[in-house]
Amino acid sequence: MRNEIQKKENVFANRNFRLVFLGALVSELGALLYSFAVSFYILEISGNNAFLQGLYLALCGAAMLIFTPVGGVLGDRMSKAKIMYVCDFMKGSVIILATVLMLIFREPGAHIVILFVLGVFGNAVSGVFNPAAGALFPHIVAEDQLQQANSYFTMKSSMESILGVILAGILYAALPIHVLFFFVGACFVASGISEMLICYDFTPSDEHLTLRLALRDMGEGISYLKTKKAILALLSSILFINFFFSPVTANFLPFFIKTDLASAPSYLFDSVLTPELWSSVFSVCIGVSSLLGAAILSARPQADKCGRKVSRYLCGVAAVMIGLTVSYTVFVEYAGRVNAFLIAFSLGCVLIGFLISCINIPVTTAIMRIVDRDKLSKVNSIISIGSQGMIPIASVLAGAVLGGFGSTALLAACSLGFTVTAILMLTNKHIKEL
Repeated sequence: MRNEIQKKENVFANRNFRLVFLGALVSELGALLYSFAVSFYILEISGNNAFLQGLYLALCGAAMLIFTPVGGVLGDRMSKAKIMYVCDFMKGSVIILATVLMLIFREPGAHIVILFVLGVFGNAVSGVFNPAAGALFPHIVAEDQLQQANSYFTMKSSMESILGVILAGILYAALPIHVLFFFVGACFVASGISEMLICYDFTPSDEHLTLRLALRDMGEGISYLKTKKAILALLSSILFINFFFSPVTANFLPFFIKTDLASAPSYLFDSVLTPELWSSVFSVCIGVSSLLGAAILSARPQADKCGRKVSRYLCGVAAVMIGLTVSYTVFVEYAGRVNAFLIAFSLGCVLIGFLISCINIPVTTAIMRIVDRDKLSKVNSIISIGSQGMIPIASVLAGAVLGGFGSTALLAACSLGFTVTAILMLTNKHIKEL
């Protein structure tokens, strides 16, 4: 009998996907190196000023939020590939310029000002870049390959977490900061060159883009999103999930490494690992387990519904966060056993990495399938604003809590808030439609 079931072609056979993948591989490596270096460098030159670090994160997040609607409007009216490579060229050029300025003005105060300006500008450009990049896949990838494409991108990010953060820790310890930043700028330029070669059918809008037209487009996007109750329920949940989760990685982790770990008389593998390299170890743990989750999903068929399963995975992340809070309180706060917490945090990262893959890939795929292509950039921008909207506030508050009450109070507040949000999402009647 003739076998009528044809083997699905691998998405890497698609030239456009390969170009997007290569460009993202290079630019995200640069972004990873940059974020790793900046987090520690600001603490280093400011005397472990957690509030200043939180303010930096808040301003960067606010810049991205302000410019994300612009990216949403442009992404549905212009070539998404062109937006991507122009943005990458801009980020690469400005980072290289900032590197030159840091060589000219060597005072710590001048470096802080340069980093703040660079961070705000870079995140503003990212706000334009992200909606277009997030809406490109449905235009270049077949619908039944969307989960595979998203899985491969998660695997790429996981591999960068495994290898890139190790490289980042080594380069941060071994190279002057300006050399590291110059390399980051070159990564963005190389990514832009790859993205210039992407070709897909695109029909530009006949209407001349004006502020009034842009506001109308955003209004249409909001009106359209109101008809998608499941996505709205997801959006409201993600708003608070990110609010309570982001301070753990962005505020607590660098502060823990620069204070508890760096000041400890000894710690696990201190003969081969600097305190900053322990941050790489945590990222590797997340990357390995995330890679495993993405590899599993890349070989599985796309599910029609994922809402309930995703909600249960989020409850799993909440349980891990509670466990890490208890571990820090018992091992570090009261017993001073830094090594025990390093082991506990590493195991927690393994669990979180796997669960995040099982959450992000199905959700991203579902949104790409549900939303109309000509509205996907605007919807992505609205989702991005909603999901990232409270992170700047969270960064500032987390910095203040760290400075005033310490790490235990921050972890406890984040764990409690995340748990309540995950439970509310699990019980939401619209989530099951996703």
